Amino acid sequence: MRSSSLISLTALLPVALIALVVLGALVAWLGRLGHGRAVLTACLRAAAQLGAVSVLIAWVIASFAATAGFILLMYGVAAFTAGRRITRGRKAWWAAVPIAAGTTPVLAMLAVSGTISLEPIVVIPIAGILLGGCLTATSLAGRRAAEELVQRRGEVEAALALGFLPRQAALEICRPAAAQALVPALDQTRTVGLVTLPGAFVGMLLGGASPAEAGVVQLVVLVALLAAEAVAILVTTEMVARGCFT
Repeated sequence: MRSSSLISLTALLPVALIALVVLGALVAWLGRLGHGRAVLTACLRAAAQLGAVSVLIAWVIASFAATAGFILLMYGVAAFTAGRRITRGRKAWWAAVPIAAGTTPVLAMLAVSGTISLEPIVVIPIAGILLGGCLTATSLAGRRAAEELVQRRGEVEAALALGFLPRQAALEICRPAAAQALVPALDQTRTVGLVTLPGAFVGMLLGGASPAEAGVVQLVVLVALLAAEAVAILVTTEMVARGCFT
């Protein structure tokens, strides 16, 4: 197999991958982190899913309908995954609302302004980045907000006794906790170029773009992610306060 500029596709690559998977699973299991099996299954799923995408991507980007269907599939999986992190049952699908609320306007703004082209090879990865960010933000904000309302139920009842409406009382308690879901995106944006060189930047450089062009692309991605996740967290917090997930 030929090598890329970033990863050497040698005969030892499968051995290295297997060793890394085993290391992650063993540390999680022996350290009693509670995710030993999850690490193993997540890595296996990632390998299978990336393999399938690698086979299908050429067909997907050749058709507008296939591109739209693929983005909807990503959206459905993101909503299902985030919803399961917050609650179980049918109410988990409410997670589709904040994910759409965060992704749709930002993606539309990028497209309408001409910042990104409407070619499938561009729209699919940008949509995937935004959906992934909103997935994480929604699941973190939803879980933190729901747990906070359960743990501080007495304070909610005290606020109700003081005349607060149920939504107002819930927001006063859960909003600060839910807002912490934006911290990873904030840290990533603040430290870009100092701690990490994100994928979009490195990918552009490997593709032959100048450092200036790569920097602009990465800046657009980070700012768009921050805006999308902020909207998703706001909507998630509002929905938790209104009892959509409980």
